[in-house]
Amino acid sequence: MTKVYKQPTLFQAFIPIIFLVVALFINVRIFGDASLDGSNQIILILAAGVATLVALRLGYDWEKIQRGIVKSISSAMASILILLLIGSLAGTWLLSGIVPAMIYYGLQILNPTIFLFAACIICSIVSMATGSSWTTSATVGIALIGIGQALGINEGMIAGAVLSGAYFGDKMSPLSDTTNLAPAMAGTDLFTHIRYMVYTTVPSISITLILFLILGFVNGGDGAVTETGTILTAISSKFNISGWLFLVPVAVIVMIVKKMPAVPAILIGALLGAVFALIFQPDVVQSVANYEGASWEITFVGIMRSLYGDISIVTGNAIVDELLTSGGMHGMLGTVWLILSAMIFGGVMESTGLLKRIAEAVIARVHSTGSTVAATAATTMFFNATASDQYLAIVVPGRMYADIYKKKGLAPENLSRTLEDSGTVTSVLVPWNTCGAYHSNVLGVATLDYAPYAFFNIISPLMTVAFAYLNIKIRRILPKKAETTETAA
Repeated sequence: MTKVYKQPTLFQAFIPIIFLVVALFINVRIFGDASLDGSNQIILILAAGVATLVALRLGYDWEKIQRGIVKSISSAMASILILLLIGSLAGTWLLSGIVPAMIYYGLQILNPTIFLFAACIICSIVSMATGSSWTTSATVGIALIGIGQALGINEGMIAGAVLSGAYFGDKMSPLSDTTNLAPAMAGTDLFTHIRYMVYTTVPSISITLILFLILGFVNGGDGAVTETGTILTAISSKFNISGWLFLVPVAVIVMIVKKMPAVPAILIGALLGAVFALIFQPDVVQSVANYEGASWEITFVGIMRSLYGDISIVTGNAIVDELLTSGGMHGMLGTVWLILSAMIFGGVMESTGLLKRIAEAVIARVHSTGSTVAATAATTMFFNATASDQYLAIVVPGRMYADIYKKKGLAPENLSRTLEDSGTVTSVLVPWNTCGAYHSNVLGVATLDYAPYAFFNIISPLMTVAFAYLNIKIRRILPKKAETTETAA
């Protein structure tokens, strides 16, 4: 006989969500930036425990809940594998000089007469190369704040340009953890996600650059770029900078365009980075090894360290030294932990019908594609303001809305794009969010001072909602048929 379960009320379905939001808010207030080191993951697991208690009262047994958890984790395994390989790719691209070359050539486009425009582009390039808005802000961003202030430009405008570029790169780079997290939550793959984001991101960054160009001509001026020159000298003194290094990222781009699966494409890119490191930067390879032995052994250790662990290149320039670091595959374990914790929470919520109950309440209030996307965007921003963490602003709405999009015949990349367009980029606009607090502290500019000039971060959620209401580049699939579920009074 088929076992029947009670249907949860809307309040019961929201109990784990309410616990999660309140606990995360307290957690972030206490731990601050350190909440990303593991306490947020514990909160997610505890929230899964609360959801389990609710489910047990509805008649569910632990075996069914556990199967739901395992199924949820299994659905994210491909993304976890890609994320680990991305860590290795980041390491070998740093060691080979590919990332330093991107930064080196990017900094040279700096022109004081169009400073804000150039600053946004520079931070876009650096963030694309590193996959991190935080690293970009803490390195090149600090340098640009100093240069801009010397030119007499408003510091809020400078920080807005830095963060607009930093979050463009963070959002579009395959090295970014949020760029990997969003498709994992939505149920699509990394490169499909990135290609689909281009439609809304290119108009957003184009408008942003036009606005900074106008502001730059109004507020810009002539001035020295000594600090930029010092950074360039530090990079070139340590690395053999050459245009040939760009063959590796070009090869990866070609593989992506040819629709090679993500795992082999990224693995090949990481291994090519290792080969180019041996060709162009043999001294750097040996310097990061920190090992005594035969020359071939030292080289082997250096390459392996870049693939799996922490490496740092010491140039003597504090800004450059901060930028030229990588955690390799090991550096991705924190994000992997977060994904696993999120999938545990999502698995309990999905397998016990709690997420479905919330989704049904949302579906009853949204009827068009535009209202569905707008509701998703509003939810991500709500979690940025309440849970105070950009990862949770992607994770929880991603799990909540995944089935809604399928039932409405919307491809999962619509969801992953919305999560990034509204979740990733708006986190920096909230003063008490970990991202807002971090960037404000690093740049020395109050969140409310730079927020009006963070044009890309403001425009992105508006652009994704506008595309949905105007039915522009909305990919559709056959609507998911309503499933026959086990319910009882």
